[in-house]
Amino acid sequence: MFIAVGTPPKESGETDLSHVEGVAAEIGRTMDRYKVVVNKSTVPVGTGELVREVITRTQPRPIEFDVVSNPEFLREGSAIEDTLRPDRIVIGAPTQQVAMTLVELYAPLERPMIITDLPSAEVIKYASNAFLAAKISFINAIANVCETAGADVSQVMKGIGLDSRIGLAFLQPGLGYGGSCFPKDVDSLIHTRGAARLRLQAPALRRRDQPGARRPPDRHDAQGARPLRGQDGGRARPRLQAEHRRHARGQEPRGHPDAPCRRRHVRAYDPVAMDNARALVPESVTFSDSAYAAAEGADAVALITEWNEFKYLNLERLRGLLRRPLIFDGRNLWEPERMRRLGFEYYSIGRKPVLPA
Repeated sequence: MFIAVGTPPKESGETDLSHVEGVAAEIGRTMDRYKVVVNKSTVPVGTGELVREVITRTQPRPIEFDVVSNPEFLREGSAIEDTLRPDRIVIGAPTQQVAMTLVELYAPLERPMIITDLPSAEVIKYASNAFLAAKISFINAIANVCETAGADVSQVMKGIGLDSRIGLAFLQPGLGYGGSCFPKDVDSLIHTRGAARLRLQAPALRRRDQPGARRPPDRHDAQGARPLRGQDGGRARPRLQAEHRRHARGQEPRGHPDAPCRRRHVRAYDPVAMDNARALVPESVTFSDSAYAAAEGADAVALITEWNEFKYLNLERLRGLLRRPLIFDGRNLWEPERMRRLGFEYYSIGRKPVLPA
């Protein structure tokens, strides 16, 4: 029997295990013979014992069972691929005999398997996501250094990522980590019993004001719902921030004395997130049918996600549609030299800006 339910964060950052406890109670009430109860949900260390306690307490009569931790490592957009061809399969079980039940189940996949005790398997999931979040935080901090020093973070990233001990994965600078897993898993790890008792001080975990830890207000904003908000705590160049603040107040953009004084109006386009975003963002945001429609007559464009559709935009056409050819590229999708040739004012992350002539 598998437990695979959501484990959302509480306001404190701790993990809400009410769904896990609810399923465990239902298993206890309906269990009629020996079962292996497999927890696939992302849960704090010690949850396996909690599941055991809840099942035992809710059983009408005592029936033997075992609890196993089998965390999932699915990436957004790659669930089927990651299920059929995972990097590794982690099985945390009380005994080797119980673990073999899962080994036989996963054997047809022919993927590496790691058999551990139950608490270790629970920690592996959080440790994996916390380490990846730390890589993002680190490269974003280096991007700040590059901006100050006049270096190019893309070249720095390649130079350090080709070290086999480091690797290029999750070393791309951007607007900070977000999504449905990294923020809540990092917070949950901080509240783990061992971490709290040892006062865990890993920079990516404790310092919520770090460059990589700053993220847009929610997942849908990160996917393009508010293109001029949530710009990762200063990741944009100062002039772009100043222009946005002036425009939000209804003031004239600098360098455009003839421009009318008008309040900010945001048009957004995202090939994936718009249906969900409509219910979450203010009515003042207008959703467009294409990237070109969103850019037409705009004073600036902010790129928040690196969908392939955006990568292959006709930039000459895009420039012709803009009132002012200013782009903030939050994903370093385009090359500065190309943007210079095309006549854009271009700001990216950890690279020299392309300023107007």
